[in-house]
Amino acid sequence: MDVKAGKIVILNPYEGYVDVRVPFSPSDLERAALRQYDTAEVGFPDGRTLAPEQRRKAFALVGEIAEWAGYTTPQMHLIQKREFIEKHLEGLQKELFSLSNCDVTTAREYITYLIDFCLEFNVPTHTPLYDLCDDIQRYVYSCLMRKACAVCGHKADLHHVDRVGMGRNRDDICHIGMLALPLCREHHQEAHQHGDAALIERYHLEPMAIDERIAKVYRLKNKEE
Repeated sequence: MDVKAGKIVILNPYEGYVDVRVPFSPSDLERAALRQYDTAEVGFPDGRTLAPEQRRKAFALVGEIAEWAGYTTPQMHLIQKREFIEKHLEGLQKELFSLSNCDVTTAREYITYLIDFCLEFNVPTHTPLYDLCDDIQRYVYSCLMRKACAVCGHKADLHHVDRVGMGRNRDDICHIGMLALPLCREHHQEAHQHGDAALIERYHLEPMAIDERIAKVYRLKNKEE
């Protein structure tokens, strides 16, 4: 695919169309006419180049995965990059993805992909995943869905930040919308000893509202009766 940058000539959000003028050489246009192209892909770049901190997180995660899998960091980056491009990018994005100059949104998606890989395959990391993630809400949600402690990655149970008890039987109430975190026994105990606010601040976490998917994973009641 030959990727060209163009200039927007008309942008009409009310009628839902955009006209773009893209410069091509005569030979390119002759080839397009010969092959009878009648469609083209147009995408709007994020416009924000990834921050150095995002690049650091991405390569740190790749390094952790490489050490676990027995590859060099460059080898593992190539493997993960190819997999990410194949599964998560479309059209022009596949041609343009590079950690040297990709946009903020794509970098965030790549970091999230690497985090999910570590959670799925229980990759041990020297740096806690909550310090390497670029979207704490998505990280906590992924941990909830995988029953992985958001602090250490060990097997977790559901910790209700919105307390269940004091006359509220967890088997009788609807859990949808209640705030929760996935915590192992050790960090569950820490939350009870020092308080949820202290644990959340210490590990930079963000509780998530229980939805139907989370309720299904933990076999929680998800409807009022």
